[in-house]
Parts: sequence; C-alpha cells; structure tokens
Amino acid sequence: MRHEHLHIDYQVYATAADLPPDDAALLREAQSATALSYAPYSNFHVGAAARMASGAIVRGANQENASYPVGICAERTLLSVAATLHPGETIDTLAVTAAEIHEPISPCGLCRQSMLEFQNRTGRPFRLIMGGATGPVYVLEDARALLPLAFTNEDLRR
Repeated sequence: MRHEHLHIDYQVYATAADLPPDDAALLREAQSATALSYAPYSNFHVGAAARMASGAIVRGANQENASYPVGICAERTLLSVAATLHPGETIDTLAVTAAEIHEPISPCGLCRQSMLEFQNRTGRPFRLIMGGATGPVYVLEDARALLPLAFTNEDLRR
C-alpha cells in the first residue's frame, strides 16, 4: 500500500476589496444575486455570477422547494441560464457567495460535478471565486480543482 496526497492550489485574498477590479465586480454581482434567492426553509441565500467569454454577466440564485430535495443551487441555476442564453459559449470566471456567511462558501458536490460537466462540454476550464458576505475570498484557476477524483461520461462508457 502507498499513500498519495491531493493538493489544491488557490489564492487567498483578505477581503473582496483586495481582488483585482474585474473579480471584485463579479463577486458584487454574485452578492446582489443573493437577493434573488428563494430560501424560506434554510434561510441560506446563495448567489452566483459568471462572466462569459463574451463579457456578458449571467446570475443565478438558489431556489428551494417544500418538496425537498427538489430545489436547485445557485451555481446550477447559473449554469442552466448560461447554457440556455449563451449556447456553446465558455465561462471565463464564476463567483459564488452567501448573504449570511462570513467565510468563503464552497459549491456542493452536485454543483462541483455540474461545473466539471460544463467545462468538459465547452472545452475550457473557468476560474472560481468563492466568498462570503464579508471576510476572506478564495480563487481557484480551474473549478475542477474542487473535484480532483471526478469521473466523466467517457469514464462511464469504459
């Protein structure tokens, strides 16, 4: 038996104000998207915003449902909107945040897999900015870093 280690490279910014201007603006878009959240059960209001390759900004917010787990996370809402309104276009950067949390939030497993699938489908990785209402901000150069042992459709066909 041998031991292996997984390593995730990411940048840490003390606050959103320390981000490059374009990234700070995108995180503000994600923060404003938290107001679009429908979260009467969890009170966990999540917003996401993406800058498409064309420069267009797409936003998404989590949408809960009394018939749990029928709701949809902000990231998957955003990916659906992006694929529908900008078919075939790649995402440059995606930002995600929550209204009530003061530490960076990280996408759930379903969202991580969905981001990987979007990247595979469009043929280009995208950057991921994770923030909270205040506090530090994490930036990954490739969203796939959050799912290092991911599987793809090609893996399923083998």
